[in-house]
Amino acid sequence: MCDRAAMSKPTPEPSLFIIFGGTGDLARRKLLPALARLAHEDQLGNCHVVGVTRETHYDDESYRAFVSDALDAAGLTEDQRGALCASRLHFQTIGPGTEADFKALGVRLAALEERHGLAQNRTFYLSLPPKAFQGTMEGLANVGLDESNGWTRLVVEKPFGRDLATAQELNAITHRCFREEQVYRIDHYLGKETVQNLLVFRFANTIFESMWNRERVESVMITVSESLGLGTRSGYYDGIGALRDMVQNHLTQLLTLVAMEPPSSFDAEAIRYEKIKVLKSMAPIDPSKVVRGQYDHGTIDGEKVPGYLEEEGVPMTSSTETFVAMQLEIDNWRWKGVPFYLRSGKRLAAKSSQIAVRFRDVPVSLFRSMGAKLDTTDVLIITLQPDEGFSMHLDVKAPGEPFRTKQIPLEFRYADRFEEIPPAYQTLLLNVLHGDQTLFVHADEVERSWHLYTPLLENPPIIHRYRAGSWGPKEAGHLGIPETDLWQVDGQ
Repeated sequence: MCDRAAMSKPTPEPSLFIIFGGTGDLARRKLLPALARLAHEDQLGNCHVVGVTRETHYDDESYRAFVSDALDAAGLTEDQRGALCASRLHFQTIGPGTEADFKALGVRLAALEERHGLAQNRTFYLSLPPKAFQGTMEGLANVGLDESNGWTRLVVEKPFGRDLATAQELNAITHRCFREEQVYRIDHYLGKETVQNLLVFRFANTIFESMWNRERVESVMITVSESLGLGTRSGYYDGIGALRDMVQNHLTQLLTLVAMEPPSSFDAEAIRYEKIKVLKSMAPIDPSKVVRGQYDHGTIDGEKVPGYLEEEGVPMTSSTETFVAMQLEIDNWRWKGVPFYLRSGKRLAAKSSQIAVRFRDVPVSLFRSMGAKLDTTDVLIITLQPDEGFSMHLDVKAPGEPFRTKQIPLEFRYADRFEEIPPAYQTLLLNVLHGDQTLFVHADEVERSWHLYTPLLENPPIIHRYRAGSWGPKEAGHLGIPETDLWQVDGQ
């Protein structure tokens, strides 16, 4: 990885960062702590934060107290909390969202810019439920807040639609109000240092790029597993499921980074172009190569946990999947015939995000006459979380007699070489302030991804039960996914 000091960006231009949903869960847990860390590291520049909500009982002082409590709850130090000082923080109600309310917001923003010597550079962050996106975007555009004498940027949280039709509708609404170059669709997985390192790993190390094709790779498996259940998200999750919540966005983004061709340059347009090419090359998904599951009661870390249908707020008749595994094919020159496996689920045996690249076996075993049997082919494991890093599992001769081989990992861990990995939102918010769209999702990516998965949503495969604390339903073993430390078929 390149030296971070050498790659550091200049201080962002003076601006306003406006958070719609400024007292919501995402703002408390992620956005405000990320902005405070950036301020503490002198990377925020002359940026002022405006919290916007429908609530009317806040003013500047009470909102500043709210932010202070949120930063304390997020575990920030006193110095970090102090960096997002009171003079940077402001509040404005949007009331019921009438045209008069948005005009009042515009007046307040102009007043803050004049008072603090800011250019008309504005970021509008929609930390809102998807149903509020349209009204907010149209409200901004109707009073001219979609443009300014500086730059205007719009950040939109996922989900970007529920299927192809709703994604197309949302993109059409967005483009009526904002230009695509103004829009930053945020997928926090793309902000993880280890995800960004996929590009460096592939394209800065010729030893791997030369093997990154159908001639050398046998299969690729991408796993994002969670040991937790629903928590307080039952109202949201039961209408979404694992396919919409994880596969269509996070796992598919990882797939495009693993499978993409080398971009012509390291900039947003070139990288997005190659990712879209991968999505356009995806073969239609064979429903027989998709397994959906729903967790039953079980034991995790010695604690008994309820099944999905026993979770508070979940209907007993729910057919929402909490697990999905599938095999995909990419019909292009590099990857034709190489299966890509995607797998994600809740209440699995461990929390982990991992990419396993399995290389083809040797054509002839030279050691068969010695009685040795190679247990597995060589495997590259890229761990995105936790314990970020990668390991290359190679066969070596075990000492002594009889002659036998053992697979040993050559390992790298970020924690061994770097003091701290910035949280994903910290990276992404800084990129927004710099106008760098490399780590954000283009409208075409959204629609091509939904085009791939919508047939499964319209005709979903049957649900299989799996025990909480396992690696999913035993039926997933029929997909032929090679076993790794994060893949063992549950015998139940």
